[in-house]
Order: sequence, then C-alpha cells, then structure tokens
Amino acid sequence: MPFLYNQLSCPSRITRSTANTFKRSQLQKQPPRHYGITSAISLAPPKDIDSIHTQKLLEAMKALGVFEDEEELNHRLVVLGRLNNLVKEWISELGESKNLPPSAVAKVGGKIFTFGSYRLGVHTKGADIDVACVAPRHVERSDFFQSFFEKLKRQEEIRKLRAVEDAYVPVVKFEFDGVEIDLVFARLSVPTVADNLDLRDNSCLRSLDIRCIRSLNGCRVTDEILHLVPNKENFRLTLRAIKLWAKRRGIYSNALGFLGGVSCAVLVARTCQLYPNALASTLVNKFFLVFSEWEWPKPVLLKQQEESNLNLPVWDPRVNPSDRYHVMPIITPAYPQQNSTYNVSTSTRAVMAEEFKHGLAVTNEILQGKSDWSKLFEPLNFFQKYKHYIVLTASASTKEHHLEWIGLVESKIRVLVGNLERNEFISIAHVKPQSFPGSRELCKQSGYVSMWFLGIVFRKVENAESANVDLTYVIQSFNDTVYSQANYLNVLKEGMKIEAAHVKRKHLHHFLPAETLQKRKKQSMPGSSQNASGLQGKRTSSGGSCLDSSRDMDSRTPDNSSSLPKISKVDTATAERERLSLISWLNARSAVSLTEMEATVAIRTSGPPVGSTIPGQNTVSQPGARFVPGQHELSGTRITDPKNTAPKRPYSLTTKGPHSPTSEERPKKNSRQRKGKEVGLGQGGFEVELIIGRLSSKELPDSSSPVPTNSIRIIKRSIKLTLNG
Repeated sequence: MPFLYNQLSCPSRITRSTANTFKRSQLQKQPPRHYGITSAISLAPPKDIDSIHTQKLLEAMKALGVFEDEEELNHRLVVLGRLNNLVKEWISELGESKNLPPSAVAKVGGKIFTFGSYRLGVHTKGADIDVACVAPRHVERSDFFQSFFEKLKRQEEIRKLRAVEDAYVPVVKFEFDGVEIDLVFARLSVPTVADNLDLRDNSCLRSLDIRCIRSLNGCRVTDEILHLVPNKENFRLTLRAIKLWAKRRGIYSNALGFLGGVSCAVLVARTCQLYPNALASTLVNKFFLVFSEWEWPKPVLLKQQEESNLNLPVWDPRVNPSDRYHVMPIITPAYPQQNSTYNVSTSTRAVMAEEFKHGLAVTNEILQGKSDWSKLFEPLNFFQKYKHYIVLTASASTKEHHLEWIGLVESKIRVLVGNLERNEFISIAHVKPQSFPGSRELCKQSGYVSMWFLGIVFRKVENAESANVDLTYVIQSFNDTVYSQANYLNVLKEGMKIEAAHVKRKHLHHFLPAETLQKRKKQSMPGSSQNASGLQGKRTSSGGSCLDSSRDMDSRTPDNSSSLPKISKVDTATAERERLSLISWLNARSAVSLTEMEATVAIRTSGPPVGSTIPGQNTVSQPGARFVPGQHELSGTRITDPKNTAPKRPYSLTTKGPHSPTSEERPKKNSRQRKGKEVGLGQGGFEVELIIGRLSSKELPDSSSPVPTNSIRIIKRSIKLTLNG
C-alpha cells in the first residue's frame, strides 16, 4: 500500500521521533524559496539554547500523553490499508454491476485520502481519523450511502456504524477495529482515479457538486498548509504545542466560536513563514508575540488568494459585504478560500486575545529560564474567573435522544453568545467548551442531562442607582431557535428540554462537584488588565468599564505583585523593542498584502448590508431582505426566514429622578468619576437580584420567534437581574 506510506506513515513516524528533528533542523539550509505573502521577520538560525528549550517542550508534552506509541501508529496504518482495499473492491464491484467493460473496471481505481490532524501528523492518542473516499464518475453519492454502507455493515471489525447524510458535509461514522473513522465522499468527473492523484490541482473540482467540493476541501486545505511551511517538523511540533495549550485553556472549539484545528494550523503556519529557521520553542513564543499584536480584523493569509474560472464563492470582503463583519478572519489557503473562524464573536475574540497575551508572558518567562513549559499548559480556572454565570441545561428522556439533542444544542450555543454580547449591559459572554453531566438529583428529574456554563461580565452604567437587566428575551429567543431547528430537522422528541438560569459563583456548588470548582492560585499576567479588543474588566479602582471583574481579588494575587518571577529591566527593554519592531513590521507590510481587501475588512458602518449575516447571529439582518428558503453559504451558515427576526427588547434603568435616560441622553463615561463608588462596584458592591417566574404568553416573543406547534410542552421562565449600586 504505497500511498499510505507516502501520505500517512511519514508524518506520524517523524512526529514520533520529533525529539531529534530540531537537531537536524540546525543543519538544514535556509528555505530555498519565499514563503507567505510577505518576507520573513527574521531568518536568524537557531542557537544551542533553543535546542535545549525545544527538548524541554517535547518532554512536557510527552508527560501529558500527547504522543502515540509505535504499536498504535502501526495499527492505524493497518486499518487505513484495509479500508482502502474495501473502497477499491466496492468501486470495482459497482463498475461490474453497471456494465462497464472489463478493461475499464480493471482501471477505475479509487482511493482514500486522510486529512485533518492525522494528515498533518499532529493527532493525539485515541483521536479519530478524517478520511475522504474519492471515486470516479460512475459512482454516485447514493451508491456510497447505500451499497458501500451495506458493505461496511458486513465487516466484523466495524462497529457503531451510522450515516449522517443530511449534514453540511455528509459523512459515514464508524469504528474500525478500535479506530474511529469519519468518512466523507467525493465523486470526480473522471473515469479513473489514479494512485498518484494530486488533489491540490484545482482542475479536480471541475463539474463537481457543492457537497463533493466541501468533502474535498479538508484534504486540499491540509495538503496546501503542509506545502506552504518552510520546515514541516518544526511546524508539527509547534502545532501540537499550540493545540494542547488551546485545549487546556478552554479556547479550542470551532463550533463555539474559538480556535479549531484548521485555524490553529493556519496561525502556526503563518508564524513558521515569518520565522522560517526557528525551532519549536521559539516558534511557540513568536506565535503569541505575533497574534497578541495582530490588528484584527486584518485577515491571516498564507498566500495570495488565487483567481479561478470555477466561480465558486470565496471569502472576499471586497465582493461579499457580509465578509466585512467577520471579527477574526483566518483564511484557508486552498481554493475556494473560506474563513475558518466564521463563528468567532466579539466575546470569544476578546477571550482569545487575553489568552494570547497570557501565553506571551508565560513563554517569555520560560525562555528566560524562570519557569518551565508545564506552566503554559496549566488549565484555565474558569469557575473562579467570573462572578456571574449562565447555566444552560439540555435534557432528554433516553440516552439516544440525549446524544442527538446535545449535539444540536451545542451547535447553537454560539447564537446565545451572540445574543448576550449584544445586550447593552454585557461586555463578555464566555462559554466553556466542555460540557458537564447533570447531578444525580437532576438526572432523576429530567433523565439524561448535560450542562454548559457561560461566564458573564456586566458593564458599568454611569449615573444610575440600579440597572434592571432582563435576559428573558435573549434566553427565550435562543430556546426558540433550537426548538425550531429541531422541529425542522424532525428530531424533536418528547422529553427534550432546554433550561437556562443565572448563577453566582458562590452558588456553583449546587451544579458541580467540589473538585471541579477547586480554587487554584491565580496568576496576574503583565498587561492582563486590558485585552486586545479594548474590553476591560474592573481590576482597578478607576478606569474600569464593567460592573464586576473577571478575576476577583480574593482568589488571585494583586496586579502589582505578580506571582510570576520578575523580568529584569534589560529583558523588559529587549522584549519591548521586539514588540515595537513587530508592530512596525506589521504596519509596514500591510501595504504589501492585499491592501484593498484588508482595508475593506476594517470598514465598520452603522449596520450590516441588506441580506447579510453576522457571525454569531443566525437571522437575516433586515426584515426587508430577500429570503431564499434553505439557502446556504459555503461556510455552512443557514440564512433563516426574516420573519424569525425580532427587534431587541428594551431594557430600563432605574435612577433617582423620574426619568430613565436613553443611551443618547446618558452622559459620557468618566473613568475618574465616583472613584470610591467604582471600587465598591468592582469588588461586588452591586447586589444582584435574580427573579425567576413563570411568564404569561403575552410576555414572550412567540409571534416573531415561532416554536414547534406540536404537543411538546415548552417551559418559559423569566431571567431578570437587578444590579444595585
């Protein structure tokens, strides 16, 4: 099976022996060609100390069980070889059944291609493998989901076989001799699929339907990324470190608006292009340096966007008005280019920006010998970070219904985040990607239960004795969206419920076990008082813009006494010079890389164009927009009926006077005003009153956000907070 060793075996085995690759890297010549859309920031070769730091990084990752052993790697190769043989057998058998000449049947070929983390050589223990089945033109998609599905069903080693034919990218999922496989299908418009087929060639997309193009996109993007990095082994080890960091810090989930596998790979690849001779330890540090200073929404691109006569929709804000509202565009390098971070919202970008700065501070300490790599991979203490949380609970009466239900609910949580952050009193809505099982008591009441937690930071409103925050409409609108989608997909069953509640940090023990909530010593990072998006928590006595801090003084060290070792004046000056040099470089290069496109992305108008969609919002922005039922963009966002769009419910402020000022009448914020008052607000001086009660149908926006009309009962509750000064 030569294709397997060409496509799969080398990355995996080289990854396993990464301990020696950075030593060989020192002996390699400088890259023979120019990488990326700009010249490199530095071509400096690695030093001996860089090799030592990289070895320590590798050891820290091994201690966390990131790498597979030889036996597991070999087993994956065997499984993929057997799957490839099954595909070839099936395509030949199908050719015979369709009366192809024997000479043609002997040459039809067929092949599987891996993509994703396995193809990149950065998969972890027990991870699934993304595979594309590529077939010649005599094979129809219906054949794949019928005759090949039946062939898989007859294999003794295959278990948990299930087809998801109506997905955005249709897929067959199964477990092959203990290895989880996600298999997609693409039919090329050629009579034969050769073993040396190069999917990077755009001509292979000619005359394909959109589902086949989407199925091939993963392979094409993965191969293009590997083609665009100067040193694949340095790239792989760096990407492993960044993915591990993102998972441990709770910012790894494309569906929830954080980084995904593709976006991580593109960011790391761009870092490798800017520092082509650097080793992994240096590249990890430069990753945080570059993207903590990145001027979002300037797009991250690995190469100039190519033109094609295939006329497929691509990410281009000069042509597509809706692309101008993407807040953190990270663009895939293969045609048709797409934004891999379409789901990112203002809140999730702010959370990631803060983590980039945290990572930079930690890696600076590590490279100065004042800390070790395990510090970079310390999990985020999410349940001590915020004062206020929203607990989202999804329950179902059976295990099968529960698995189906939580998948749908999780895919829509980004809609809830978008709705919350558009509330005038909320500055941050941070969802924890991990879900948690319900307590024993809750499961007794509702069956199978999963919970998600969203940390909330409230803005401070000036000149008001109290602020009444009504989240009822936001929550109910989200519930209606999920129920309507479930009803549309015909998956809504009796017993499927969603509930949301506001919970203070001190009451989280009612939902989670003590070990999950256990406090760890907080660390104050340099510059952590303000993130890159300008959203600032209440960490000081003045200048704050929030009602409460995302970190409390009782659970962390003060800002002026960082728990990290102090950086010397010389080190600080050097780091600052490098930071300023990077900013200058980025600004200078902005004229080189797609100036018109980048300028277009940065445009901000009073509202989105008619008919456009905004990340984090699943409705058409204006009621007068033209609506095409079932219309999809290539990015996968459904454009829903404009009738589902409802105006924002107003919120009231209670002041001393008889009149509640509007946002236009309200005075500008003054960071020096009422300094003592702000200290009280920042440290919990606001009393939060939660009112939960049954609402009458008149109080809910049923007419503008329809819910299923079947007999399933939907509970509607109000969630109102009174923030008292």
